Amino acid sequence: MLNTRSLASAVLVGLSLLAGVATAQESAAPAAAAPAPATLTLPAVQGLETDNQKISYMIGLQMANSLQQVKAYIDPATLAKAVQAGLAVGQFMQQREMARIAEEGAKNQAAGDKFLAENRTRPGVRVTESGLQYQVVRAGSGPKPTAADTVKVHYRGTLLDGKEFDSSYARNEPATFPLAGVIPGWTEGVQLMPVGSKYVFWIPAALAYGPNGAGQDIPPNATLKFEVELLEIVKADPAAAPTQ
Repeated sequence: MLNTRSLASAVLVGLSLLAGVATAQESAAPAAAAPAPATLTLPAVQGLETDNQKISYMIGLQMANSLQQVKAYIDPATLAKAVQAGLAVGQFMQQREMARIAEEGAKNQAAGDKFLAENRTRPGVRVTESGLQYQVVRAGSGPKPTAADTVKVHYRGTLLDGKEFDSSYARNEPATFPLAGVIPGWTEGVQLMPVGSKYVFWIPAALAYGPNGAGQDIPPNATLKFEVELLEIVKADPAAAPTQ
C-alpha cells in the first residue's frame, strides 16, 4: 500500500530542489555596481541546444532523483502535464498581478494629476520646474543643505486620502539620512529649506516611488504629501574620518 507520508515527503523534496535552483540563481545575481559574472558553462546533452533546454533537463534530473522512493507510483507523462499546468498557472497569476498593478497605477496617476492641477492654484503653494509643489509653514533662518549633506528632520508622510504611511513624530524620534539617498522629491525639496523651517511638500509620483510603489503602504504612481521640519544639517565627525 502506498505510504502517503513518504510520497508527500518526496514531492516536497522535489519542489524544494526546484525552488533551490531558482533561489540559487537569484542569490548569485550580482549587485548593479558589481562586474559582470563569468558566463555559465552548461554540460553538452545530445539533442539539447539552448541553455533553457539544458537547465530544464538538469532540473528534471534532480526532480527525478528526489522521487526515487515513490517512482513505482509515478506516471511520467502525467507528472510532465502537472509541471506544465503549474507553470502556466504561475505565469497567468503573474500576468494578472501585473495587470492589476498597471490598472491601479493608472488610476492613481490620474487622481494625482487632478489633485496637483488644483493644488497649485491654492494661495501659498509654489511649484518648482520639476513639478514638486510646496508651501512654507514656518521659515527658518539657518543655512540650506546641499544634496551632499546629511540632515536631521521630523516628518509625516501621507497619501492623498490622508492615510499616514510613515512618521518620525509617531516614533517620537527625528530621522537622520543623506539627501542623496532618498526619493528625488525629498532631495530637491529639503534643499529649499533653511534650518529651522517647516514645509509641506506634495510630491508627484515621478519624483517619489513611481509605478512600482513601495511595499504595502505606498501604491503604484501615488502622489505623496510630506510635512517636514528641518532640524539640523549633520556635520561629519572629524574623529571618525580614517587616517591617511
